[in-house]
Amino acid sequence: MLCESEGIWVVEGDPLEGALLAFSSKVGIEARKEKEIWRCTDAIPFDSKHRFMATLNHDHNHHAFIFVKGAPETILSMCKDQRGAHGVEPLNASYWREKADNAAIQGQRVLAIAIKPVKPEQTVLELVDVKNSLTFIGMVGMLDLPRNESVAAIAECHRAGIRVKMITGDHVKTALAIAKQIGLQNSNTVLSGAELDKMNDTELRRAILDCDIFARTLPEHKLRLVTALQSHGLIVAMTGDGVNDALALKRADVGVAMGKKGSEAAKEASKLVLADDNFASIVAAVREGRTVYDNIKKVISWTLPTNAGVSMIIIFALFSGMTLPVTPIQILWINLITAVTLGLALAFEPTEENVMRRPPRAKKEMLISNYLTWHIILVSILFLLGVYGIYSYAMKGNYPIELARTLGMNTIVVMEIFHLLFIRNIFGTSLTWKRIRGTRVVWMTISIIVLAQLALTYLPVLQNVFSTQPVSVFDWILMIGIGVALFSIVEFEKQMRLRLGGIKLGKDV
Repeated sequence: MLCESEGIWVVEGDPLEGALLAFSSKVGIEARKEKEIWRCTDAIPFDSKHRFMATLNHDHNHHAFIFVKGAPETILSMCKDQRGAHGVEPLNASYWREKADNAAIQGQRVLAIAIKPVKPEQTVLELVDVKNSLTFIGMVGMLDLPRNESVAAIAECHRAGIRVKMITGDHVKTALAIAKQIGLQNSNTVLSGAELDKMNDTELRRAILDCDIFARTLPEHKLRLVTALQSHGLIVAMTGDGVNDALALKRADVGVAMGKKGSEAAKEASKLVLADDNFASIVAAVREGRTVYDNIKKVISWTLPTNAGVSMIIIFALFSGMTLPVTPIQILWINLITAVTLGLALAFEPTEENVMRRPPRAKKEMLISNYLTWHIILVSILFLLGVYGIYSYAMKGNYPIELARTLGMNTIVVMEIFHLLFIRNIFGTSLTWKRIRGTRVVWMTISIIVLAQLALTYLPVLQNVFSTQPVSVFDWILMIGIGVALFSIVEFEKQMRLRLGGIKLGKDV
């Protein structure tokens, strides 16, 4: 429906219907007046199975006509003649099919229009009334240009290892033209609904990986296509808006319904609903989902190794019979205050630059992977060496036990901070200015922890509570050096692992 608001005409409802109404206005036909003259008595709504819609209309002069529009090949098969310049004449079906093909090659959606006069007393419209004896009127082609953001989104999907496939009820040649416009892979191969019907499930399973375009399809074809893709172990997301799409949306791993023009059945069957009906929103959701997953993984990858490192320090002291390099209350401070605060900072990490240039993770990939297990072991050993190294240095230098433990506690915190700076970039190099600069939340958290550690070390009140003593500048330099050493070792290990694994490191400008 076309509506005027503040001098601007806008479409409410189906955009195709709106385009037809706009076209009729341009050729001098006022839709509102025609609706007043030709009252709709009955209608056959569009269905993808028969690919046309029809209405039965009566005027005030006791005339009645059936008006039909739909796919050209369907309408032409139901027509017996055509309306020409000199009245009704024999139908030239081959001529019109050629015209429809030429328009489809240009990416146009083509509709054919036909009419049929009926008796004025007929008020009910059945399929049998439309199946034959129609008079062909003509065709109309409409360009439905893809949005620029959709083209960019599809390209981003390809870079992210996401395969995009198009399933449409449009003409085969229209689908091919649109596929090239939006940059689909394998844009020269298309399977029609008729060809899908001739394939059994095994044949379809083999063909579906090499084809990204499916045209003149029915709702049941969507369900078969989703099932065939899932048989390869792929995670399938599918978009839909009609009632008939509900089964395929339910079957898909992620069903995505259109929020504006989607039916309630489609929305109920889906896991996601697009408020703006824009494909780019799906890609944005994928990017955000990867960011959330990355941040969860970063929190776990930071928390487990640091906690394991502290635990190993205590266990080593107990089994070796050595004096604890940190007191229980200092360990409590580290676990309850320092570790929690630094760990939470990772939840605010922005999207990494290469997040949409990585392939999707495996469907059964565990959150705690083999690499994370190795990283826990490596960092735990480094924590053990770092803390006992500074503690041994203090004891050999005849430092008081309280000062030696103060060095041990601060060394743990320093190593946690440097490990935080490392773990922020688990998929790329950390040695760039943009990475070092980080985010405001990270540096605010680090600043708070540094101030807290200085207070514990130098304020007399807190010294009495935590059994600490003031630390010299040289000792601070030594502790920071241990943190730098930890960062350098784990960063070197990461870069070697990524290079040996064939993963290209992300770079920032």
